[in-house]
Amino acid sequence: MNLKHLLFGFLIVTSAIAKAQDSSKKVLFTIDDAPFYTDEFKRVYNKNIDLVKDESQKDLNQYLNLYVGYKLKINKANQLGLQNGSKYVNELNSYRAQLAKNYLTDVKVTNELIQEAYNRSLKEINGSHILFLVDENASPADTLKAFNKAIEVRKKIVAGEDFGALAMQYSEDPSAKENQGNLGYFSVFRMVYPFESGAYNTQVGQVSQPIRTRFGYHLIKVNDVRNNRGEVVVSHIMLLKSDDKELNKKNELRIQELYQKLQQGEEFEQVAKQFSEDKSSAPNGGKMAPFSSGQLSAEEFENVAFSLSPETPLSAPFETAFGWHIVKFNNKNAVKSFDEVKADLQTKLSRDERSRLIENSLTDKLRKKYTITKNKKVYAAVEKALTEDFYKGTWTSEDVKTPFGETILTINTKNAPGRDFLNFIQASQKEALEIKPLKTMVSVLFEKFTDQQLNAYYNANLENEFPEFANVMSEYRDGLLLFDLMEKEIWEKSKTDTLGLQSFYDINKQKYQWNKRYDVLVFSSTKEDYIKKVQKMLKKGKSASEIKEALNSGKEIEVIDKEGLFEEGSTLLPKNVSDKKGLTAIVKEGNYYFISRVKDIIPAGQKTFEECEGKVINDYQQYLEENWVSDLKKEFTIKVNSEVFEQVKAEIKL
Repeated sequence: MNLKHLLFGFLIVTSAIAKAQDSSKKVLFTIDDAPFYTDEFKRVYNKNIDLVKDESQKDLNQYLNLYVGYKLKINKANQLGLQNGSKYVNELNSYRAQLAKNYLTDVKVTNELIQEAYNRSLKEINGSHILFLVDENASPADTLKAFNKAIEVRKKIVAGEDFGALAMQYSEDPSAKENQGNLGYFSVFRMVYPFESGAYNTQVGQVSQPIRTRFGYHLIKVNDVRNNRGEVVVSHIMLLKSDDKELNKKNELRIQELYQKLQQGEEFEQVAKQFSEDKSSAPNGGKMAPFSSGQLSAEEFENVAFSLSPETPLSAPFETAFGWHIVKFNNKNAVKSFDEVKADLQTKLSRDERSRLIENSLTDKLRKKYTITKNKKVYAAVEKALTEDFYKGTWTSEDVKTPFGETILTINTKNAPGRDFLNFIQASQKEALEIKPLKTMVSVLFEKFTDQQLNAYYNANLENEFPEFANVMSEYRDGLLLFDLMEKEIWEKSKTDTLGLQSFYDINKQKYQWNKRYDVLVFSSTKEDYIKKVQKMLKKGKSASEIKEALNSGKEIEVIDKEGLFEEGSTLLPKNVSDKKGLTAIVKEGNYYFISRVKDIIPAGQKTFEECEGKVINDYQQYLEENWVSDLKKEFTIKVNSEVFEQVKAEIKL
């Protein structure tokens, strides 16, 4: 999580969410005579009180202090003109564009597509295809040529010729030479939408009519349909791949050692905690979050996981692009209900090709919602201005000398000049449109131009159409300002003020201390007799590699070692390690026997600045901010209405 995310988390707690204020509002405090009201303060406090983890912030006096401090910072940011910075403006506009996507939809069509996606997600299709490439903007002649070719090949399939052989012969998908057009199993959102629809609307064993996508035409054969496999819950042990070839060889051998240990009866969870390099799952004994088909980046891992069962709960070691794994089956979950996955489906839909259907539906509604007026005189002038050079891609609006400052299109009160339409026409040459004659071309482009202007007008007025949109934008606007202000006044200073940082460290050295540390070699085994053998060999001065070579020479891995510098209190440090150098006694923890050789003991002591620089910077930032807010309180005049604040406290406690 970066600083900006942290800041906006704080903003949720301290920012006003709504602009509208009820009639009972009173002035709670002023900053340089600018009023801040009770309704805003109460709403924010009540809305966010359950999110506050620091109990001190639930105290209304402390909360008011934080709230006033926040408003002081926003005032300071505006005073410095940070709201006019290009970086700020660009990021705010970018956020608005992202937020606006939630409003630029047709709810009815969206819900229908979500339901369709869910219904399809219940099945997984094994399909093959033959691709006939044709560009999205190809001429009608080229498009018809590709279509006819697809029809001819389909006739061969219907006549009984082998689909795979024809895919190798005719498909322009390069992979067809190897897989005969077979795409394996897939479900919703795995293919472009028209292809997906073609596959789901074709019966098993049948071949579709030519399906048009942005890549060309496809013939789709459905080989099989199976029920969604649901979710599987597994645990795994993982050793990571790296750029170090020697380390990779070592890990490849180590995964086999660990597998042998598991086959000998050692607990999977304990082995995962000790040796798995997946930091997110190792502390939990290797247990992963549930996942379904297509959810992970490694298909090999998914296939192994889904192949396991209570009867065959453990996989052999296998390799993926990420490393080496051993997987243990825990259980399987049934397919989730519609309500459980609706939000996720909506997110995927917004990024998918089918979102165009939603946009088109919204545009149709906007045409009915707003008053649209076309200036026929200016439109006729545009028709005359367009020449055959358009089809060559050489026509330019600048060559048109007649002034087109007059309005050609009005949407409610917004006017679009004829020059904007001319520029739109020029830009449309890139699409290589072949519509003829020119008058028809102008008509088609004017409809597209109108759609563009409609959506732009609607988008620009979202704050007026939707109060909640205006509220969120207000919140983000202030949060972004606060981030820029903190970066300027606190964060950058804490990194560049080397003298101040060093001085802060020198004054607060007592806060930055090492616990006692142990340089230790630890051996473990589930068998007491083997750990005793390790003990004897360590006493003779044998190295870790010599011990492992001697005791793990058979089919089974009997002992495993771990070596490093461990701080006192570390869970990786066996309990019997003491302040005495040399060998410890043998100790049993759980199902494991441990023996350690303490090579060195580093006493507790002062951390150098370099060893704790990150923590010092964080603490210094907090120190600077506290002093800075105190300075702001002196710079601005703050007046709190104590009587009104007491009323607020009484109302909130009710």
